[in-house]
Amino acid sequence: MQSTKKYSEEELVFLLRQKDQQAFSYLYDNYAPALNGIIFRMVEDTGLAEDILQDTFVKIWNNFSSYDSSKGRLFTWLLNLTKNITIDTLRSKGYKKQSKISADENSVSNLSDNGNSAEKFDTIGLRNQLSNLKPEQQTLIELAYFNGFTQDEIAKETGIPLGTVKTRLRSAIIELRKILQYT
Repeated sequence: MQSTKKYSEEELVFLLRQKDQQAFSYLYDNYAPALNGIIFRMVEDTGLAEDILQDTFVKIWNNFSSYDSSKGRLFTWLLNLTKNITIDTLRSKGYKKQSKISADENSVSNLSDNGNSAEKFDTIGLRNQLSNLKPEQQTLIELAYFNGFTQDEIAKETGIPLGTVKTRLRSAIIELRKILQYT
């Protein structure tokens, strides 16, 4: 029987740079549900979300040396990488072609969890901490990190100028970071 070891972020980063497979398994076990939730909210297709999650973890394994802890926390880097890979997939010609074929064949889309997927995949408790933010900050974090909106999409959705969205989102992230440090 294997014991489950817990790693600090610093230990985990160090071991991942050494290509430690046990640390990578720990990373997957602890972060995959949250990342899969982000992907699923963006693509609303379980199979595609799983494929993108696999691609994301392959990229993490192969390119972990590009992570710079001075630029942000590990989870933030993982989120941004995940969102970028998902957006790239959605913009790809192959995906667009496959989507058109599926639509032409009148395929039945997968059922969603009717809004419960964000709670289901929020295993790190981030959603609970949002209640400590101002309502406008909560909304921006929800749209960006739980609904997968880009900053431009948030600006259009809320009617707030793009520059203001960027400033408020940055302030919200800084405030959330402070809250998470004390929990």
